[in-house]
Amino acid sequence: MPYGFAFLLALPTLTSPNGRVEFRLLLQENTRLGYTVNLQHRPAIEPSPLGIVVDGANLAEGVEVGKEQRYKTNQKYPWYGVHSIAVDHSNGIRVPLKHAPTGTAYTLEARAYNDGVAFRFIVPGDAAKTRVPDEATMFRLPAGSTVWYHDFEGHYEGTYTRKSLADLPAGEWAAPPLTVKLPNSSGYASITEGALVGYSGMGLQADGENGLRARLGHAHPVSYPFRLRYKDDVERVAQPAAVSGTITTPWRIVVVGPDLNTLVNSDIVHNVAAPPDPKLFPKGVHTDWIKPGRAVWRYLDGGDGSFEGIKEFSRLAGELGFEYQVVEGFWRKWSESQLRELIEYSRSRGVGIWLWRHGREVRDPAARRQFFELCRRVGAAGVKLDFYDHEAKEIVEHYEAALRDAAEFRLLVNFHGANKPTGESRTWPNEMTREAIKGMEGRRIERAPLDATLPFTRMLAGHADYTPVHFGERRNDTTWPHQVATAAIFTSPLLTYGAQPKTMLENPCAEMIKSIPSVWDETIALPVSEIGELAAFARRRGDRWFLAILNGPAARSISLPLTFLGPGKYQAMLIRDSPLGADKVEVQNAAHRRGESLRIDLQPGGGFLGRFVIHP
Repeated sequence: MPYGFAFLLALPTLTSPNGRVEFRLLLQENTRLGYTVNLQHRPAIEPSPLGIVVDGANLAEGVEVGKEQRYKTNQKYPWYGVHSIAVDHSNGIRVPLKHAPTGTAYTLEARAYNDGVAFRFIVPGDAAKTRVPDEATMFRLPAGSTVWYHDFEGHYEGTYTRKSLADLPAGEWAAPPLTVKLPNSSGYASITEGALVGYSGMGLQADGENGLRARLGHAHPVSYPFRLRYKDDVERVAQPAAVSGTITTPWRIVVVGPDLNTLVNSDIVHNVAAPPDPKLFPKGVHTDWIKPGRAVWRYLDGGDGSFEGIKEFSRLAGELGFEYQVVEGFWRKWSESQLRELIEYSRSRGVGIWLWRHGREVRDPAARRQFFELCRRVGAAGVKLDFYDHEAKEIVEHYEAALRDAAEFRLLVNFHGANKPTGESRTWPNEMTREAIKGMEGRRIERAPLDATLPFTRMLAGHADYTPVHFGERRNDTTWPHQVATAAIFTSPLLTYGAQPKTMLENPCAEMIKSIPSVWDETIALPVSEIGELAAFARRRGDRWFLAILNGPAARSISLPLTFLGPGKYQAMLIRDSPLGADKVEVQNAAHRRGESLRIDLQPGGGFLGRFVIHP
């Protein structure tokens, strides 16, 4: 049996509040820690090594186990994500451990939620001393599983590959979250991490025997963007990072559920993150200057980039009813008085301005605060910080430093060239979105299958700045309705559109585009969804429902029951694929009720978006 778990002694078992998810701690006869994760008594993670390495010593080998302490979490809090109220309900455990060879005492903490498990290690230490941690944990998947993942060549901007677990070769890299379809229709799982603070990010590397080994940032292959922009730093970030004082690892997370809807609605990643500081965010995500919204952006779809042209973008953003404009680096050729003029003009149209800056230029604390002070002085709403391109500890710490300083200056933040979200936006609600996705900036890709994959892979970690919606050549193998539907499926509290505002206003879908919110009260991933083939979401904001569908590469016809609607009659606006071409739409108005079904014909790469408003 792989990893030597031939003889296992059961130790503490942790069961979720609903009894369906189980985290079981195991101890091999030679006193090495292991664990399993079960969903409804079937394995999601089979017996696997569990451990942490400190200064070269695996503290999980030769371990003594003490008496556990159990606790519960049970709270709700406001959230900007797939729903407006997050639920943190778990059974938790803290297990005291001792590494006999070195005498090191430490703690394993684990939680079992109704939709997964999370665990971490805490190794006390002297604040005046540093130690170097590394990973000794693996995730062994059941034979017959299917996985979706991408490697690190583009950092977190890769195109997903689907493979059977048996075809995953030893040495293959995967950037979390990695999504798993478990064998024998037993459900789904996703592996990622949460509360990444002062530590290197976690990647995954296959061992060729159904296992995925956790690997810290220093071991990850250096991405092409990092090699391109920071060639002099490649050797440094490949060195293991030291930690001062207590070592608190990020939470290793396995989300599990019987269906895709469970994965999509999981709150575990942000549940394990620290709550916001009430001094900085007295009302959490509802603090008065934390305002989600939609943005126009002159980058992908042309338009006049002059000072007057950008003012016109703000005017058109106001006509769309959008709340923001993101301005790329060309703002730096304007004087401070011009910036103030642009921002005041935009504000008069109800539009706030975000300013782009290269991440390298804000690493120095003094330079960062100088830039943020300029933003506050001219009245900018937020900053877009770009080009991080690695997950080494020193770079992870730059995110936190930027968020902390931005909060002091009351600035919203969008990170590009970034790593996956790990719950930062709970601790720092001023983070409105981050990229870490192969979005609309990518040109020569098969967009339809990727779009139908992303809601069940990358977006399980949190918000993503895909910059959706384009009606030109960048849409590749997708239709106009598909493009509009991406804005309703891809979660991003700062929802930056790829199409220029004039193009959107002139499109037959303009009325629909104006009505799509950037945050949601409720999301249902419908049972018809299949990863890479079809993403179908019902989403509610207030008393309005949206039915959004992204089709993959194969044409299909589906019939969807409108069971998500409430009682009464709804006025519906429907955006459908057109038989006249991928760059056409059919716009229909109709009345529907909950008991009805809707037939939808989808072209290859097609889409659908329906808006349902209760009849007064």
